[in-house]
Amino acid sequence: MPLVLASASPRRKELLRAAGIPFTVKSADVREERLPGEAPVEYSERLARDKARVIWKRTENRSGLYVLGADTIVLVDNRVLEKPANAADAVRMLRQLSGGVHCVITSVCLIGPRGRGKFEDVRSEITRVCFQTLADQEIRDYVATGEPMDKAGSYAIQGIASRWIPRIEGCYFNVVGLPVSLVYRMLQEHSALKDGKGRAISTRKSKVSTLN
Repeated sequence: MPLVLASASPRRKELLRAAGIPFTVKSADVREERLPGEAPVEYSERLARDKARVIWKRTENRSGLYVLGADTIVLVDNRVLEKPANAADAVRMLRQLSGGVHCVITSVCLIGPRGRGKFEDVRSEITRVCFQTLADQEIRDYVATGEPMDKAGSYAIQGIASRWIPRIEGCYFNVVGLPVSLVYRMLQEHSALKDGKGRAISTRKSKVSTLN
């Protein structure tokens, strides 16, 4: 399995597994702090790149490996929402999303071998999400379930929050945490789904293991 996912996100792992893309997992700890004047897409792309670079440095001596980093942010009224720090922060974010339309940006970075060096391919997917107006009690009850606590923007489109999302424009999987179709195209373009002899790697079954 030549692909290393630089993320501990259970949602990203499940999306890759469901798409039949073989991979291993090695999480990357990167400080997530937006720089002054940094545009939202630039921010998410930098984080995706930083995550991939951290794992690439740990695995660059392993022949034929590719590393995939990813970062997801929610953008509402030009304000970036990431994972909530606590329950009160989750309530604050959900109030901002209530009754409006926001964007979910997921950036991905693929690093792999090229000649005697490496390549870095960074791309982003943007999806517009429409939210119904939420009552304060609805928000508090939702936060009490714990579902929002590790999600960018404090909600999971594939979970309880699905009841409040009448429509989206763009890739659904992007909102879950990984634009699978975009990632697959990148892997194909860079021949990351072939073994060292140029043979296609089977995608009929996909399992997750941890790279030591």
